[in-house]
Amino acid sequence: MESRYLRCLLKWGFELSLTPEDLRTANIDLSSLTYLHPADTVQKLEAIYHLVYMIYLDEVVEDVELEVATIFAQTLGFKSTVVSDLFKSIATQDYDQSTPRDVRAEVVEFLKLNEV
Repeated sequence: MESRYLRCLLKWGFELSLTPEDLRTANIDLSSLTYLHPADTVQKLEAIYHLVYMIYLDEVVEDVELEVATIFAQTLGFKSTVVSDLFKSIATQDYDQSTPRDVRAEVVEFLKLNEV
């Protein structure tokens, strides 16, 4: 893994305030950690959506963060443009804190509007 990608992942962990204690509490053994590929297109796009949304939360979007998200999207079988399209969608949406967000509905709507 390239060091700039590792720095990106560590930055996300720090931004999320993850600690070694969090990993111990969750009983996660990093040596046996495995990746579970999302089952269908909606789940795959939801995973990318959550990643892009997390990147956007601090309102400081670094090129390497988008690069990591794009690699993830391509690994899941999407075009590289899906990350920028999701980012635009997230950045321009009206955010209403009084209404709970329905991420699945947003992802399904995004799939309908964008051929991915």
